[in-house]
Amino acid sequence: MSKSIFFQGGTLVLRDIDAEEYVPAPFRLIKERWRCEGYHYGSLRPYLREQAIYDAVPRWQPLNLTLREQRVPHDYQHEALAAWERAGCCGSIVLPTGAGKTFVALQTIYRVQRSTVVVAPTIDLLHQWYARLVNAFAVDIGVYYGGEKRVLPLTVTTYHSAGDLIADYGNSFKLLIFDEVHHLPAPSWGEAALMAPAPLRLGLTATYPEAHEQTNGRWRVDELIGPIVYTKRLEELVGQQLAEYRTQRLRIDLSPQERTRYDTDYATYIEFVRSHQLQRRYGAGWIMELMRLSTTDPQARRALLARQRLLRLLAHAEGKFATLDALLCEHLNERVLVFTEHNSMAYEISCRHFVPIITCETRAAERKHILDSFQDGRYRVIVTSRVLNEGVDVPEAKVAIVLGGTSGAREYAQRLGRVLRKVENKQAVLYEVIARKTLEEGMAQRRHRR
Repeated sequence: MSKSIFFQGGTLVLRDIDAEEYVPAPFRLIKERWRCEGYHYGSLRPYLREQAIYDAVPRWQPLNLTLREQRVPHDYQHEALAAWERAGCCGSIVLPTGAGKTFVALQTIYRVQRSTVVVAPTIDLLHQWYARLVNAFAVDIGVYYGGEKRVLPLTVTTYHSAGDLIADYGNSFKLLIFDEVHHLPAPSWGEAALMAPAPLRLGLTATYPEAHEQTNGRWRVDELIGPIVYTKRLEELVGQQLAEYRTQRLRIDLSPQERTRYDTDYATYIEFVRSHQLQRRYGAGWIMELMRLSTTDPQARRALLARQRLLRLLAHAEGKFATLDALLCEHLNERVLVFTEHNSMAYEISCRHFVPIITCETRAAERKHILDSFQDGRYRVIVTSRVLNEGVDVPEAKVAIVLGGTSGAREYAQRLGRVLRKVENKQAVLYEVIARKTLEEGMAQRRHRR
């Protein structure tokens, strides 16, 4: 009888093990076989060697890649790679947007020279990764998502499709790279990392998830990928690798009619929140609790609807449109990104100023045309809601206008990052337009402190 271990559907399975034989803790007896999740593979290898268990798990291939990138890594990029290797080639690297996280990943793939899968949060970023990998290594690259399923030693997929890919081909990849790894804690998306036996893992992000974002049924990044192995703060790179920048907060007043509506809805909403001590009792999850209560409690429902109305009012405040008009005139000869909190306001701005818009509803071909035209200077302004927060390269943009102060710290950093890629010695500027004496002011101040 020859003892062995193999990969099956995201699990590691022991075969021909005696009933009396010691089996370590990760394994559980399921359907008369000892099984455990794929991500335990790295820690189990000493046990496999000691027990002379034939290892049939790895199906990854050695690569013979030549890196065609001509750029020399910056010192901090060398430091990040060295820190990752010292940590056993597992863990996350946290670098500001525009600091070259993708370049670090390309260097990692080149050093490892083993089959690799890159997981990106959106199809747009999947296509960006595909182009970067082709340009860097001049080899065929696999693509795995809803519209295309081609698995090669170097493959790029999305978080949405990664679970299916790993279940079927998980042992084909030795290196697992999660771009924008702050998405990984989501309950359904973390399963891909859980199922994969890949012993080498790299997470990349500019905004590592906070503790409360990794609780209540959500995965912990350090358990699935490894700890943070290297961090570089934005302030340390500004002026050298990133553009000098300034941020400016502009406050507008609500009109008398808007103020009356705001105060009425705010009183309804905040009275319920305070009387039930939602923020004190539920911390960062208090909004979810309000939504849960609203399904059965009429007062909670009224409070939630009041909050939605006042947020919609703040998004469409006339003072914000007037301020936007002035800023677009001030930056008449520069390329500008305008961010809104809601699609409805983005469409209204697009109609008022006759400028292109990118939302989650924009088709891929149209989005590419808009971004290419913006890059070429044919379009001077793009308005968007949240779809340009992550990953999209728009290095020529040096002005960002955020209409609303209700976004979180992560979104704020991502939007700032869209204008920080260094072009000559141009200074970047981010304007945040918020309504005075509203909850936008408090949220903006709390975000700034963080």
